Amino acid sequence: MSHCHPRPLARTLAGLSAACALVLLQACSTLPQTAPAAPPRLVVFMAVDGLPMRQVLAYRDQLAEDGFRRFLDRGLWFSEAHHGHGYTVTAAGHSVMLSGAYPQRSSIIGNEWVDPQTREDRYNTDDPAHHYLGHATPALVGTSPRNYRVETVGDVLRTLHPEARMIGISGKDRGAILPAGHKGTAYLYMQSSGGFTTSDYYLPELPAWVRTFNDAHPADRYFGRSWEPLLKDPHAYDRSVPDGQPWQSTGGNGNHLPAVVGAGMSAPGPAFWANLLPSPFADELTLDFARAAIEGEQLGADDTTDLLSISLSSHDYINHAFGPESRLSHDHFLHLDRYLQAFFRTLDERVGRDRYMVVLTADHGFLDTPEWARSQGRDAGRVPLKTLMSAVDEGLVREFGEGPWVTHWSGTGMLFDEARIQARGLDRDRVYASAAHAAEQVPGIAAALTRAQLSGTGPAPEVLSRMRLSWHPDAAAPLQIVVKPGWMISSKTTGTTHGSPYRYDTHVPILAWGPAWWGRGEVRQPVAVADIAPTLARMLDLPAPRDAQGQVLPVPRLKQ
Repeated sequence: MSHCHPRPLARTLAGLSAACALVLLQACSTLPQTAPAAPPRLVVFMAVDGLPMRQVLAYRDQLAEDGFRRFLDRGLWFSEAHHGHGYTVTAAGHSVMLSGAYPQRSSIIGNEWVDPQTREDRYNTDDPAHHYLGHATPALVGTSPRNYRVETVGDVLRTLHPEARMIGISGKDRGAILPAGHKGTAYLYMQSSGGFTTSDYYLPELPAWVRTFNDAHPADRYFGRSWEPLLKDPHAYDRSVPDGQPWQSTGGNGNHLPAVVGAGMSAPGPAFWANLLPSPFADELTLDFARAAIEGEQLGADDTTDLLSISLSSHDYINHAFGPESRLSHDHFLHLDRYLQAFFRTLDERVGRDRYMVVLTADHGFLDTPEWARSQGRDAGRVPLKTLMSAVDEGLVREFGEGPWVTHWSGTGMLFDEARIQARGLDRDRVYASAAHAAEQVPGIAAALTRAQLSGTGPAPEVLSRMRLSWHPDAAAPLQIVVKPGWMISSKTTGTTHGSPYRYDTHVPILAWGPAWWGRGEVRQPVAVADIAPTLARMLDLPAPRDAQGQVLPVPRLKQ
């Protein structure tokens, strides 16, 4: 696996073969090295939740003329873009995109964790001080960016240009809140109503355009709609795994196409609105809400640059349930491609084709379903969490006496009974090291990394380097677990996940369109998702977000 932390262009080229370096230099010199005369009126930042780069390229020949192909044929795209951190989950990935800062600075170490000090459950964007507008607010849901300790490009933009608008939209709360930063406004899909809302952190009441959108009940138009395969030739899906495999989830809308959303229900309701998410229709609905935001907020209508972030959530739900190797995932990607084509047409007409830019990436990739991978002769499997924690606790009992010693699973790590450690007069780092040894004896576990290793700053193997970028001392557990390639921690017998430091989880698209600012072509130099934020800042003539750790991307039209 290639080392994909941010690095300057010269250093990267120095480490490549002469032939490869020549290819890269040719790719980066096809256009003049000049900066554009004026910034865009609108920056559209898009995240496709759970989209590995390998899927973008696997189905390239089946794409529409102006969806993903707008980037691949007429835009600039980075074929070796990676997340630099190791625990590759949705909140962590979204926290990096527009801040350029890894979880070691932002403290967004995962989707949820247990506070090491208070032992209370935490959610990445929870804030009990704030509530949803017009909806009930359960505990441990996303209502504000209070846990997010860094600033975003949008925060910098609105600090220097308060008249600029920054809107974040997503099917998931974290997908809206984290890219919107502290000074934007986040709108999220509500499974309880089929509409979109925000919290009183952002606004005292919903704008008229949001109320108008929700009052039309747009989600309900999908009730009873059948998700049909986009391509009518059944052989078009020969490169993906057929429906109905025993390792594919049967919940929600089932694991066969065609699939009727709302089947067996008498009317739209919370179960139906939730079932929209693992279907193509939630993405179409999210893009419709983005259209309403462009009109309602007059985004891109004047010379002040606005920023619109859209995180499309459905691909993640589908890949979790059926695997990225599945026909359902393959078909969803093709539907998404057509939705993007239609949305780009809206932008062309509403904002003007030469007045906006689009940048698209993903928060993480995906692991092939272990059972399917095993059928292909690969080493793969599942590690039941109870088995792992019991093995660690038993190892500590053998060495240090009666337990229990392990108290919580937190993020991708373990918390321990610190009072017991202290009462026995033990050195806690010795206990963590012993726990690590016990964990590494469990089949499917590659490494268990201790606080002492994670807090280090010296040279380290790549897995440790990536896990250091995921570790924040105030939030993360003192022992972090890394599975072997192809493995996952799960007691379920269906579905798959992500969250590892390996290529299948880190390798994601960075695709850009806006010829005046980005140019066109493929850049094969390894780059990082953390590089997007300082690059956008440079293009908008802004300082980079203060905690950004990325570098400016090697863009032909930008002076390095």
